Amino acid sequence: MGANESFDLAGPAGRLEALLMQPEGETVGAAVVCHAHPLHGGMMHFKVVFRAAKALQEQGLAVLRFNFRGVGRSEGVHDEGRGEQDDARAALVEMEKRFPGRPLVLGGFSFGANTALRVGAAEPRARALFALGFPFRLMTDVGFLATLRTPRLFVQGENDEFGGGEKIRALVEPLPEPKKLVVIPGSDHFFNGHLEALQSEVATWAVTRPWAAA
Repeated sequence: MGANESFDLAGPAGRLEALLMQPEGETVGAAVVCHAHPLHGGMMHFKVVFRAAKALQEQGLAVLRFNFRGVGRSEGVHDEGRGEQDDARAALVEMEKRFPGRPLVLGGFSFGANTALRVGAAEPRARALFALGFPFRLMTDVGFLATLRTPRLFVQGENDEFGGGEKIRALVEPLPEPKKLVVIPGSDHFFNGHLEALQSEVATWAVTRPWAAA
């Protein structure tokens, strides 16, 4: 597998701690993966974030994980999701500079999934989006989802306490295409005991090169 590079990128609130995972062989795309809620232990080294990044790396994408403002060595303070969207945009810009001409993919887990989709709704750079454990029961407004036409993957645990299988199906079914929803039986929000299944679903999606449909 390709090499890893730790570095700091320039964020809107200061330094953002980042880790780039390079693929082995040709780089077919460049991805950014956003972590869970900073005030509840979320960080770029969280298992779900790593597994998603690994799945994309194995399919030929260079993958950037980073810590939101105020997490780890990243400067700044938590901004209730507003400034964190700007952090994600800065990460996309960094990947665009490093891998010019390659399609950009943006996604995340939980808080990071919400952040990624909101950025994707207003950011033409992202050619494909993915949301793992989308925490819509904690959100007051999901209307922006109906504006998205970018290819999207949703992976949700059947027993996710922030929006389980039945409710995520009802949410995603009326959304515009192209989209894909995978509900993992028996899984909770954190995909405990189901990380292999999660990684496999992200890899299977990446194999189809969804960004080509954007």
